[in-house]
Amino acid sequence: MKKLITLSLGVLLLYSCKQEKKEEVAQPVPVTIDQYSIEQFMDNENAFANGFSPDKSEVLMTSNRSGIYNMYTVSAQGGELTPITASDSSSVYGISYFPEDDRILFRMDGNGDEVFKIFVKDSSGIKRLTPEKNVRALFRGWAKDGKSFFYGSNERDPKFMDHYEMDITDFSSKLIYQNTDGMDFGGMSEDRKYIVLRKAVTTNDNDLFILNTETKEKTKINEKISSNSPEDFSPDGKSFYYTTDDNAEFNYLMKYNLADGTKEKVIEKKWDISGFYFTRNGKYQIMFTNEDAKTVIEVKEVATGTTIDFPAIENQQINSARFSRDESMAILSIGGSNTPSNSYSYNLATKEYHKLTDVLNKDINPDHLVTAEVVRYKSFDGLEIPAIYYKPKQASVDTKVPALVWVHGGPGGQSRQRFSSIIQYLVNHGYAVLAVNNRGSSGYGKTFFKMDDQNHGDKDLKDCVAGKDWLAKQEIIDSNKIGIIGGSYGGYMTMAALTYTPEEFKVGVNIFGVTNWLRTLKSIPPWWESFKEALYTEMGNPNTADSVRLRKISPLFHTEKVTKPLIVLQGAKDPRVLKVESDEIVAGVKKNGVPVEYVLFEDEGHGFVKKENQIEAYGRVLKFLDKYLKGGDPQTINDGKTESTKIDSES
Repeated sequence: MKKLITLSLGVLLLYSCKQEKKEEVAQPVPVTIDQYSIEQFMDNENAFANGFSPDKSEVLMTSNRSGIYNMYTVSAQGGELTPITASDSSSVYGISYFPEDDRILFRMDGNGDEVFKIFVKDSSGIKRLTPEKNVRALFRGWAKDGKSFFYGSNERDPKFMDHYEMDITDFSSKLIYQNTDGMDFGGMSEDRKYIVLRKAVTTNDNDLFILNTETKEKTKINEKISSNSPEDFSPDGKSFYYTTDDNAEFNYLMKYNLADGTKEKVIEKKWDISGFYFTRNGKYQIMFTNEDAKTVIEVKEVATGTTIDFPAIENQQINSARFSRDESMAILSIGGSNTPSNSYSYNLATKEYHKLTDVLNKDINPDHLVTAEVVRYKSFDGLEIPAIYYKPKQASVDTKVPALVWVHGGPGGQSRQRFSSIIQYLVNHGYAVLAVNNRGSSGYGKTFFKMDDQNHGDKDLKDCVAGKDWLAKQEIIDSNKIGIIGGSYGGYMTMAALTYTPEEFKVGVNIFGVTNWLRTLKSIPPWWESFKEALYTEMGNPNTADSVRLRKISPLFHTEKVTKPLIVLQGAKDPRVLKVESDEIVAGVKKNGVPVEYVLFEDEGHGFVKKENQIEAYGRVLKFLDKYLKGGDPQTINDGKTESTKIDSES
């Protein structure tokens, strides 16, 4: 369902940098756009490519077009997607074709519990390759000869992910590295002589080690505490590449020579280098940079150093590139903040490309979607905070709109310049959205990242309040109607805002947010063992004197302060933020006579992946906002009613 609404374009507010003096603005020009339902927005398909078939004639895809993720194939020349699985309960995520035949690897978990298993699909059916119960397995890549693949598994000890190799002839596996030191796997040389290991020190900093599997000698690569990320071994196997922010704000690329342990800086940019790898035979090197919350790709031919120019398709950015084994073709993921990402096959020799997906719902006019813009504002202490701003096209000085401060997950996440059906849905229905990258967010240097360490619910919250204040000064915003919304850590920030700054925001939307840090930090999944101490360093250790501060910043223990309407959404299978977190915060806030809505999904985890649940969840969010933010004065609607909904799509 869609309805027509009238908007005004051409209103532009200009300020002098020195005097902040309002300049004359152009007169609005009436334009009519469509307003779309949650069903239409959730019918934007989420589809991503998993790689070429051995002969490059087909591409393996994972898509939620059926309402849940399943695997499909599509011609490399484009065309209709052909389903190859038909799950109606657990999501199926493709991994890849086998290197030399049409068998397919894929993974599934139990309705979002994140306990993944690896499966193979062949002409005879489906076979599970990793243990069935209480064992997590993650694919780690193919051997270069294509005769085996590598994976991590915690079957030996629930706390540690060991490194295994599985033969694809009889599917026998062998243990290559037993992880008894709480290390994270970072890659392995083709000859299996060297394994890169990473040990978290803080949520930003970690140590890198090279393990010689023959001598068992373990060599530390970095000398100082810094952020170090393993990237790839060189094609000749003589060196290893990694990124680091040692003596710098942003991650740059380094090369470590395995023979003598010498190091050299390869390239440094003004932003984080977020990824680097070589294609299978070393013909190309691919580098990704996170530039002001936007992905920038650079591909070079190794032999000549020549930069390969990829096509500029519809003025959208390339978010990822996946090359065929013979390096002649690539699958590109291309999108923007105003359009969802599509997959394209690209021939590097002929420069021809073919669109493999068309994920935007045909009912939606792309001209009616909003392009985000990067803005910056000053926080309470003068620190500049970056944010991604979405303005409704129907907003003008004469038609002011309500607004939402959107807080990303984490801690340490980042709101990016990418498409979000949820944000576009809210903006389409007349809500401005400011996705803040408060202090502690990644992508803006290590000093900025560390600014919220053991300070959560204080300065990071003040950054969000400053974002609200910035919105209130925009002439298209109704300054009396600004709420806050977020998931996971963003859900915590929502509850922190309603608890510790109860008069700043008119409503809160808490999507599986942490409300009791003591419990959450004690109940993290066992496979996070290698990261636990680093998380404790940033957040605090619940088993020490830090517990006093953690209790102080946990909204659950201060629910009597919440006075504004709240909606809470939660997945019952969530292994990160337990269902009890949301149960208890709802019960606590309800005692205040505050309007509370609770939407619980029995078959979801940390994030809602089933379309029917997404429709229910975000449709309920809009109804809540229309009632309590857009529609009226919370002081007159504080009726104390609590509405709870339990959703079980399998019942």
